[in-house]
Formats: sequence, structure tokens, C-alpha cells
Amino acid sequence: MLDSKYLNSKPTNWTSVRVKEPAAISGMCPLCIEECPFVCDISLSALRGREALYPPPFLFGLSTAGAMKNHGLDWSHFNFHCEVRGAEGIEPNPDRALFPNVDISTEVGGLRLKVPVITGALGSTAIAARHWRSVAIGAALAGTIVTIGENVCGMDPEAEFCGGKIVRSPDLESRVEAYREFWDGKYGAIAVQTNVEDERFGVDLYALSKLEVDIIERKWGQGAKAIGGEVRISDLEKAIALKRRGYLVIPDPEDPEVQAAFRAGFFQSFERHSRVGMGSREEFLEGIDRLRENGAKHVSLKTGAFRPAATAYTMRLASEARMDYVTFDGCGGGTGMSPVPMMDEMGMPTVYLEAQVLRCAQLLRSKGRHVPDIVMAGGFVNETQVLKAIALSNFGEGPLVKAAVTGRAALTSVMKASYFVRLAKEGKLPKHFALNYGDEPEKLFPFLMGLKARLGEKANRIPWGALGLYGYIERMSVGLQQLLAGIRKFKLSLVSRRDLFSLTERASKVTGIPLAEESENRELEDILLSY
Repeated sequence: MLDSKYLNSKPTNWTSVRVKEPAAISGMCPLCIEECPFVCDISLSALRGREALYPPPFLFGLSTAGAMKNHGLDWSHFNFHCEVRGAEGIEPNPDRALFPNVDISTEVGGLRLKVPVITGALGSTAIAARHWRSVAIGAALAGTIVTIGENVCGMDPEAEFCGGKIVRSPDLESRVEAYREFWDGKYGAIAVQTNVEDERFGVDLYALSKLEVDIIERKWGQGAKAIGGEVRISDLEKAIALKRRGYLVIPDPEDPEVQAAFRAGFFQSFERHSRVGMGSREEFLEGIDRLRENGAKHVSLKTGAFRPAATAYTMRLASEARMDYVTFDGCGGGTGMSPVPMMDEMGMPTVYLEAQVLRCAQLLRSKGRHVPDIVMAGGFVNETQVLKAIALSNFGEGPLVKAAVTGRAALTSVMKASYFVRLAKEGKLPKHFALNYGDEPEKLFPFLMGLKARLGEKANRIPWGALGLYGYIERMSVGLQQLLAGIRKFKLSLVSRRDLFSLTERASKVTGIPLAEESENRELEDILLSY
């Protein structure tokens, strides 16, 4: 549920109300007065119209946003069982069964990863362009997949087209090169995501033939919360160019009256919207075949928090196409310009969505059909959530969920590392932080010396933001090892549903994981009654 105080006051669009206890039904102040300096949601709508649907335009490129709503079920509603007997996946010897010896590597669609954590796709949003190099290098160093998101070529001002097809995109080229500069060639990979606009431009074939990318990820039906990717454009000429490339740009940048209003300062940015794909089964399957014919070594699909029937349809087509992996993104997140009401009120929350995906996978498996590897996304920020998602998917034949995506969290690690280094250089670090961790940029990252030993002089080219992502994934990696050691499972693939118990009836009902008071009742009796 969304707390009533947020109905008319949401940090995501920078609104607030005057009183501490707003009306339960509306979120309005019980006594609304004319001479009030606070800007609530209603006030912002009155003054800025459609802008109130989005996070603040003046923070576009400098922020990420996500849902505030409590959906009644999340990963905190489960706990892990811990074990005291023996060990699996390693010699049951106290000198060997140490948490640093836990193997947390995984395979996603035939690709080896050092960690079961994938960075979220970053496409044409300003914040993605601003931090791409750090994200790409951080992911390469960590040994995981990084995905170039939608609309990069279409938004590239230096892109060259011939007959409506892309023939050169310096932006896409530089993004691929940034990852490969630090990639070891063994763990991880770089993927290029394509939506309906990208397919029209031929981005997938360009990425395969010119950039030799191994993975093409179709983005199906999902952009900014199911209505297509959205960004803000603060340059009139760029807005006109994007409209001429075929994008929907609001308001019309070619309208003389709109141009006059923009120049006069009545609004500061245009909205650029992508379309959503609506291809038929035949078109989809033919498109996947065409990708493979043109050299795609791995084909994946990214989709969103859609209704159960749509999830089943997605899984059926992914099975028919024998796709390598599918990423399902639970509702709530949004690195770019997703509408705030849609982030809160639309789509299937992550735990519910995974339960539905797993049911689909089991039904396909029961018929002997191909089941692609599953990657879950939607609000993952730490190792406990990742491991619960993987454990939930193992019915006894190995986990169906091979990894989880950290979207906003990964980007936050990059932003914060870059920001704190800037503060250190300016001598403006918070005093308590500098006292405990030092005030020199290099001393903020204790793992940097290890990277220098591993990479030599090359380590000096690592951006500060990339160190932030590397550190964030290091923390998750060690956290996963500690959790698995506590379960006494020394390989990630061994964790299963039996290692979880539910803390709420809803969690148990949705997932079939027994409640704490019901868990292992039979085993408990067998151990004692057979004595």
C-alpha cells in the first residue's frame, strides 16, 4: 500500500504538504489554505501540468527514481535456514569449509559470470550517458554482463544513417570499447538491447556485423513502465532532429509557437518517447532466426511486470525461439523518466512476478519444452535478495533463476563514488567520513591496491565511478559467500527452496514456501521419534 501521506506528496516528484498528518483518503492537508508556500502534487500539477507526472525535469540526468508503494510482499518476508551439520559442495572439513571457498559463479545463457549479479541496461537517458564508462568498466572488472540499453544509436547526434538504417554510431562504438578495454575475455559479456525503434534502424545488425557484439537483447513491450522509453531534451535543434528520425517528441519542436514558448522560457525541455513493440508470434520468431543467421551467438529478451497471461505468452515464445535467457523486471524502478504514478500503481511486483514465471517454467518443463535461463530484476539492492530469488527457483534440478539485475543500485554506487571523490579533491568530505576513512581519493577504496597488483599501470585508467561499482559488487560477492557458508552450501547452484522459510502467510501462499512454524515439521519428528 502507498501511505496516505504520499497521495499528494511524493519525494519522487519533489512535492510536499504543510501538515504532518494529511487526510487519509486524499493525502491533502485537512485544512487547505490559499496562502501556503508548500508545493503539493495538486499545486505542482496546477502550475506545471504534465510535468508533475515525472521526476523533476531539472534533475534529469542527475538522479534516478523508483516506486514508493509497499506492495505487501517483498524479499524481507523470507529468511534463510542455517545449518550446523556437514557441508555440500566441498569437503566437510573445518579447514576447507571456509566462506571464502564458496563458489558463487554462475552461467546465464551459456555465459560464465563470476557473480550472479548483472548491471541494469543503460540506454539513451542522460544519466546513462554520463556514467556509462564507469558502469562498463566496473562490470568488466567484476566479471559480469553489462547491457547497452535502448535508443543509443537513435539519440547519437553523430550517428550516420543510410536509407533509414544506421551505418555508424560513435556513441555505441565507444560504449562497446569501454567494456572491452578491461574485459578478461572469459567472464561476462556485453549485450546490445534493441527496442522497436532500434529494430527499424537496424541497430542489431550493425552491432553484430560492425562491432562484433555477441549478445542481442530484444526489449519487448517495456520501456518506461510499459509505454516506451522516455527522456528529456533541453536542446531545440536536437529535439527537431529526433522528431525527423521518427521519434515522438512532445510538444512538437517544429511548431513555431512551441519554439517561441521554449525560447521565452515557458518550458525548459521536450519529451522524447519511444514506441512499444506489438509484433506477432511469426514476426518475433522470424526476427530471432534472423539474428542468429547474422551472427548472434546469444539472444535474450527483456520484458516487464506484465499481467500473468502476458508472462505466459512471453515464456512460450521464448521457449519456441529457444532463447538463451529472459529478464523479467518487476514493477517499481526507473532510471530515466518513468511516470511517477505508473511506477507506484502499475505492474506486477517482483516476488509475485517470479512466482508466476516459475510456474510457467515448470509447466514448460513438464511438457519437455525448452526453458530459457531466467534473470530477475526489480528492486534488487543486496545479496540477500539475490540469493533468495535464486533459491526460490530451485525445485531440485538446479536454479531456474541464474542471476539478478541491480539497476538503480549499481548506478547509485557509481554516482556516489564519483561524488565523494570530487568532495575529497575539493576538501569537502564530511568530517566524520574523512576521520574514519581518510581524505585522499585513493584511500577511499581499500580494494584498489589489489586491482593495481592485478592490472599494473592499467589500473590508473579506471574511473573513480567504476571503482564504486566494483566495490559494490565485491561487497555483494562476499555477502553471498557468507550466506551460503551459513547454509552449508558451498556452490551457488546448490541453494534451493528448502533453504528458505516464509515469515508471512502471504509469502507462503504466493510462493509455496512453508511458514517458519511449518517448516521441516516432518524432519523434526523423524529425527526425535527414530531415536
